Amino acid sequence: MNPPFAQTQALDDIVQQLQGYDPNMLSIDKAQAFISALCESITAEFFLRSDATEVVDLQAAYERTLSQDVYSPMNVPAHTNSAMDGYAFRWRAGASATSALTFKVVHTVLAGQEWAGQLGEGECAKIMTGGVMPDGSDTVAPLELVQATSAHQVSIDTRLFHAGDNRRLCGEDLRSGELALTKGSSLHAAAMGLLASLGLSQVRVWRKLKVAIFSTGSEVLPLGAPFKSGHVFDANRLSLIGLLQGLGLEIVDLGVVRDDPQSLKDTFLKAQSQADVIITSGGVSVGEADYTKAIMKELGEVVFWRIAMRPGRPFALGRLGRCLLFGLPGNPVAVMVTFLALVRPVLLRLSGKAPESPTSLMAHSEMDMRKKPGRTEYQRGLTRLNAQGQLCVALTGNQGSGILSSMVQGDCLIVLDHDQGDVLCGDLIKIWPLKGLL
Repeated sequence: MNPPFAQTQALDDIVQQLQGYDPNMLSIDKAQAFISALCESITAEFFLRSDATEVVDLQAAYERTLSQDVYSPMNVPAHTNSAMDGYAFRWRAGASATSALTFKVVHTVLAGQEWAGQLGEGECAKIMTGGVMPDGSDTVAPLELVQATSAHQVSIDTRLFHAGDNRRLCGEDLRSGELALTKGSSLHAAAMGLLASLGLSQVRVWRKLKVAIFSTGSEVLPLGAPFKSGHVFDANRLSLIGLLQGLGLEIVDLGVVRDDPQSLKDTFLKAQSQADVIITSGGVSVGEADYTKAIMKELGEVVFWRIAMRPGRPFALGRLGRCLLFGLPGNPVAVMVTFLALVRPVLLRLSGKAPESPTSLMAHSEMDMRKKPGRTEYQRGLTRLNAQGQLCVALTGNQGSGILSSMVQGDCLIVLDHDQGDVLCGDLIKIWPLKGLL
């Protein structure tokens, strides 16, 4: 494949533009600014590519992202029609003050049929939901307000509705040529229904971003392998797979790679040839004695950071050829937190969506929390509503970066900002609800 990234700003140039850049203690906001600058030209190159978009059948377009504006080719509805079963007639001045009006029934209009006739004075037509309103009518009387007085005559109680009620006007949803959906819109169920109402069977969308992932470390066991003392099973890769599936991306799963220079090099080159983005876990700690960082530097342009965050800290960012590279920490919770804080917004942007941060809410802390200024902390929390209807939050057990159980038990991340100090019980603090993120 032809990866999306061509001429982009050099990492050293971006560093020069950042005030207070310190790779050994980089704040979250500085890291986000760096990533944003790097990705600005990368995304421009990606969206100019001839294969950046594809046409898919509407049935297969759920949660895909539009790559162009969609304009309505027709009026919706195409005709003024009845919104319910009833009788169509022309409203008379002063009808609402009259207990009943009598009309002659001259025709029955079924859905999907048009009647070439026209209603005259004192005439009405029985009409089904969706039936085209006959010429000479402007209102539909609900069936329950109509009484038959003879075989072809009805009495309509006009006190309980008004002129123009119970009809859908031609083009009241969309006029022909009107913007229906904007570029970058995510195609949820309602959007798919809207496109279907325009008679569109196919739609042009951004192709799915291809993300290659693998875990590094000779101590990491693939699932299904017998357990060995001193080893761990590969939780990180499975967590990443879930996070990427939640974004609707195409995953190139390259498994577990042992600490061997040639194996690592071969895997990086394979990932580079097959994907747009590469995400690894493990092997990027400052001072760590392994081969991963050396191979990254050999093959591409990479920076290694110690980010002032907990959990997370070690992080790598760069390019291998024309692939964007993220090197995440080795601890399971740190992998998820760094992904949510730093990687997810970039992947959304490269998918044609708005680069959004997780939704932030404020909640009352139900306990004291120790916090040193100078780093951003992401603690696992569980929320509830108290008797006063206020949103409250408490920590969920052990907050170690390798404790997955507390991540499972929680429903949010408590975000304690860089300059924030200790939290007292009752203080308002920021949280990220995890629903929709994990």
